[in-house]
Amino acid sequence: MKRFILAAGACALAFATVLPSFAADMPRGRYAEPAPSYFSWSGFYVGLNGGYGWATSDWSSGVTAGSTDPAGGLFGGTVGFNLQNWGFVFGLEGDLAGNWMRNNTSSGTGICAVPGCQVQTSWFGTARGRVGYAFDRALFYVTAGGAFGDVQMSAGAGTATVERAGWTAGVGLEYGILGPWSAKIEYLYMDLASRTYTITGVDNGLHASHLRLGVNYHF
Repeated sequence: MKRFILAAGACALAFATVLPSFAADMPRGRYAEPAPSYFSWSGFYVGLNGGYGWATSDWSSGVTAGSTDPAGGLFGGTVGFNLQNWGFVFGLEGDLAGNWMRNNTSSGTGICAVPGCQVQTSWFGTARGRVGYAFDRALFYVTAGGAFGDVQMSAGAGTATVERAGWTAGVGLEYGILGPWSAKIEYLYMDLASRTYTITGVDNGLHASHLRLGVNYHF
């Protein structure tokens, strides 16, 4: 009996010594793996953006017609909100930017057909909806909504500035780069409604394209 007790104790001691190393070498089940971390697009965000814009401004009085092509840089801020459901992302976004789009060269007939006729803009804003699909950190989206801004027309010694409203639509790609930060590239087409300018007596419209880069911080 005494020998049996001693043998059992020796076996238990050996088992206790080998068990930890044996357990460490065992393959871990899937339940022990950490869950993958996905980027969440839901919530509020703010950001900055900048880029380049080019446009065509057409005028017509029924008798005279022509166009000019203002272009230049732009820079502004963005605020928005996203709601993600599985891979689908729905959002609202607004932005306001200053720009330096202008052109002194004109073509056409009648008024504004000579050098010195200038069309330029100094600011614009949009209020848009966004719908996209996210592949983890990559979000592809389309966007559309309202647009507004100013268009200034100079002819001879006179200058007139008119605030206009219209529509905009575009596409973009946004990517989560580090922590709560994301970067994006976006194209917007903007159509600001034609208005009559008192200094010329003609209707003038503006059709613009904007290509811009931006960074957003997600709360």
